[in-house]
Amino acid sequence: MRRVAHSVRTAAAAGATVMILTNGAGGIKEHWTPGTPVLISDHINLTADSPLEGATFIDLTDLYSARLRELARRTRPELDEGVYVQFRGPHYESPAEVQMARIIGGHIVGMSTALEAIAAREAGMEVLGMSLITNLAAGIQKTPLSHEEVLEAGRDAEDDLARLLAGITGTL
Repeated sequence: MRRVAHSVRTAAAAGATVMILTNGAGGIKEHWTPGTPVLISDHINLTADSPLEGATFIDLTDLYSARLRELARRTRPELDEGVYVQFRGPHYESPAEVQMARIIGGHIVGMSTALEAIAAREAGMEVLGMSLITNLAAGIQKTPLSHEEVLEAGRDAEDDLARLLAGITGTL
């Protein structure tokens, strides 16, 4: 977990007060198509791990900043949001795991971000999380998942995501 949180802690040590975390992820909501950016409103950590050690008890109630999500919506009002479910990986989730994620309140599935967000909170940073939906999650999408489709969706959305992030950072 030290490697996961290293860049977050380095940014905090350098004086950063806001952390914008992005990822490519599977969408559980069927109306999301590849290339759809989605704000993270909360997360469910299913990694059985934490970037924190010892008696470090931090509150995660408002981990993903409502203020920053509002700033993002000023840039793009139609941005949707959802609960991100982090699995350990490095394999994609099974259809049964995706179904479980849906049942427990998840809308987005992936293998990063939640642990980085926890480390950012510990460092006192305000956090904005955003997932780029690169595919519908296993069992939602009827075809097998492939890493190539994830990379392709990221490449296809690159310019749009760059404009969105520039708009958001321009308001900070």
